[in-house]
Amino acid sequence: MTDPTPLLSDVFGHSAFRPGQEDIVRAVAAGQEVLAIMPTGGGKSLCFQLPALMTPGVTVVISPLIALMRDQVRGLREAGVVAGALTSGNTPEETDFVWEAAEAGTLKLLYLAPERLAAGAALGMLRRIGVTRIAVDEAHCVSQWGHDFRPDYLRIGELRRALGVPVAAFTATADAETRAEIVEKLFEGQPPVSFLHGFDRPNLHLAFQPKNSPRSQILKFAAARKGASGIVYCGTRAKTESLARALREEGHPAVHYHGGMEAEDRRVVEARFSREDGLIVVATVAFGMGVDKPDIRWVAHADLPKSIEAYYQEIGRAGRDGAPAETLTLYGADDIRLRRAQIDEGLAPADRKEADHGRLNALLGLAEATGCRRKQLLAYFGDALETCAGCDHCDSPPEVMDGTEAVRKALSAVLRTGEYFGIGHLTDVLTGNATDKVRARGHDDLPTFGVGRDMTRPVWQSVFRQMLGLDLVRPDPERHGGLRMTEAARPILRGEASVTLRKDALKAAETTRRPAVKALVSDEDAPLMSALKAKRRALAEAARVPAYVIFTDRTLAEMAETRPATLDEMAGIGGVGAKKLERYGRTFLEVITGEAEQVHPARRKLAGRETGAIYDRLLEAQAALARGEEGTEKPLSCSASQLAKVAEVKPRDAAAMTQLLGERRAERFGAAFLDVVQAAG
Repeated sequence: MTDPTPLLSDVFGHSAFRPGQEDIVRAVAAGQEVLAIMPTGGGKSLCFQLPALMTPGVTVVISPLIALMRDQVRGLREAGVVAGALTSGNTPEETDFVWEAAEAGTLKLLYLAPERLAAGAALGMLRRIGVTRIAVDEAHCVSQWGHDFRPDYLRIGELRRALGVPVAAFTATADAETRAEIVEKLFEGQPPVSFLHGFDRPNLHLAFQPKNSPRSQILKFAAARKGASGIVYCGTRAKTESLARALREEGHPAVHYHGGMEAEDRRVVEARFSREDGLIVVATVAFGMGVDKPDIRWVAHADLPKSIEAYYQEIGRAGRDGAPAETLTLYGADDIRLRRAQIDEGLAPADRKEADHGRLNALLGLAEATGCRRKQLLAYFGDALETCAGCDHCDSPPEVMDGTEAVRKALSAVLRTGEYFGIGHLTDVLTGNATDKVRARGHDDLPTFGVGRDMTRPVWQSVFRQMLGLDLVRPDPERHGGLRMTEAARPILRGEASVTLRKDALKAAETTRRPAVKALVSDEDAPLMSALKAKRRALAEAARVPAYVIFTDRTLAEMAETRPATLDEMAGIGGVGAKKLERYGRTFLEVITGEAEQVHPARRKLAGRETGAIYDRLLEAQAALARGEEGTEKPLSCSASQLAKVAEVKPRDAAAMTQLLGERRAERFGAAFLDVVQAAG
């Protein structure tokens, strides 16, 4: 089996694997059936792209969204890999390229949407082009319990059987139940080699805030991060449009995106987001799995997501390049009521509804947590954590209080009013506010009327919100959303259990005012970073590709900090592979140093490799012997391509050297060149 390390460096520009990648790459390349659970941004795509280059034949990649496929194909082709996609969005030229590469036997990766498997001709086509492996991206889409179920994913098991080739499945959002369904549906119950490499994204900072003028909270958060690419997720289409408008009025480049837009308008937004630095997209979850931009620096939720899995996947759009990124999630009692109602009023069977309530409870528990959010999030996925890499609670521990008495008073008000009323009316009862509605129902005569006068109305609203988050009360859809007590609340009401609440009413969190993570580069390097981004943007626009396909922000930041002065030094930058070095190296060196290193193309191809250093020593040896050992003979030299060949082949004897150089040149330079090669080992 081919060693993956040189390909990792030469093609993808990485000096080392990320945690867990190498074992998966070797297992996939060896032809094993694999299920890999890795965090979003953990480098899943490399785990099927690299094996495709290590082994013969074509790897077919089943991926859920056209935008995602097109981004990966563009990135691979920039790195010199022959890859293509067959999608409904293809131009005739793109489709012709795929067929020509397949016929020539050079195609290595072919991306397909799962819906294409329904076409009768798909199987014959895949057999004809020599498919040797199926890679399944976002494999949780096969699960009917998952939040992104795609019926056509169920055809992958049939395809595996028909082609008789191994499957490698990848996902980031699979709990134990979903993993079991993936094994059943994709591998027909035969356990694959499984890799569970943790769910932690240490570069993501986690933060939640109760809603208190949510538009203002989002605007403050964005203002503190001006110039960085971000996504704001909203619960409704109308809110995406109004919030994007508000951001533009504050001077941010911002656009909206939702499923009700025309297809062409959505494509324009996707193209702008992939190519423009600092653009903010305000979107519904329709702007989801197709986002593969690696340098999104922040994700904010203006409304509570629908489950903890959805939350984890959506925040995972930030910081895919591994550099620091931030998240903020706003939530309130109205969000909780809405999410409960969506579950209760859905058409799912009772056991599915209960499971969905459990997933929502896990997210609400995270929102209302009093300890480390990261530990709580990872514990849900069965992952342990010793040290938090960054969350708002570990930055500034919340102030808590014994909320047992307040919760008992609130539960008493819920029960004595017949479990038919919402937070507003219950707060009126508790604070002794005798409204017309309270008097009309005789609730001003209840023993609980006015028992909560010692706390303000905003504090009671915070208590009820936290009770909803702890699943002590739920809105009842059959009672117009009136709160009813759950079984979890009975021990508290009976005095058998206590409850701790946060003192967070109307408290503005610091995360709205300043970033919790440091900038990618120092103030000293910021001007060069801007210049490198400008050059990248010009190249991307000329090539009509996303900016990050040229180089990611993290790669540019390393250039700005280390300031490479030669192509060899440039080759050591993370994300600069051999193909990109050849194509863009001199251009970016000009930005950094003011002028590009003048290097012969044959030497440029060896930059950053051991053979480059051998080439330089051969050049020195040649210069010393250009007029012979005595310095009196007719000048003679080897071509740059001959020197490059010697550096790469490393001939070990005079005969082999003569074969490369010819007799005349071998006579003058052969012995010296052999000394250089042998010294290099």
